[in-house]
Amino acid sequence: RHACIPRGHFDKAEEAFIMRILLLRHGEPDYAIDGLTEKGKREAELLGSRLLHYEIREVYTSPLGRARETAEPYLRKAGKEAEVLPWLQEFRGRFPDPETGTLRVAWDIKPRLWDPENWADAKLFEGGNVREIWDETREGIDRLMARYGLFRDGPVWCGDGNGDFTIALFCHFAISMVTAGYLMRISPLVLLQRTLTHPTSLTELVTEERIKGESAFRMTRLGDLTHLEAAGEPRSMYGIFPQVYTGIDSTDPTLNHNKTLRP
Repeated sequence: RHACIPRGHFDKAEEAFIMRILLLRHGEPDYAIDGLTEKGKREAELLGSRLLHYEIREVYTSPLGRARETAEPYLRKAGKEAEVLPWLQEFRGRFPDPETGTLRVAWDIKPRLWDPENWADAKLFEGGNVREIWDETREGIDRLMARYGLFRDGPVWCGDGNGDFTIALFCHFAISMVTAGYLMRISPLVLLQRTLTHPTSLTELVTEERIKGESAFRMTRLGDLTHLEAAGEPRSMYGIFPQVYTGIDSTDPTLNHNKTLRP
């Protein structure tokens, strides 16, 4: 355990450094080939150009093809390489649906069934592996933050690693929201069930160090699509589940995802 050692507040003349984490959802997917559609490739090119305006120190990707293909334009334009982090693949926790008995992904829950408190240990998830995948994800985030000298201590991240730099994680909707929830110490279910980040959207978290040696993460952007809107590229609606569940397997990624929405 790494306990924070507070070192006083900043003087007005001092500059507090900010660590920025970019959570980038993959482009419109072709799940059959674990790659991108033609639209998804256009989205990825636009995102890659946008990211050149950030001074990104390191790039990390999910091992899944659609995330790696989304990262490729930026890596090519910036002359960088990415490290694959196995835990960044889409959040894989599943639970037995209380109505059908079939396994359902933990980020697809009918609104009346979920409880934002103590989410991974909720009765709803009994008999599934949500807790196991949640623990795996937290351990992965802890290892990544430790690379930058930050260690979780209750509600804050402590250490001397907070600095003025940016890292980028190319991944998926659910794992990015779970990651954001853990970094900000809020229930991931709130983000999973009440937000949607469209393909190639940018979510930004930054550190706030009010006391020297103690950092907390704040979200400054959620699902930003400026790069698509500026180019007149419609947003993809992949991620919106069917409105009517009767007779529909809402875990099927091919359902209700062929829509686009103009800015």
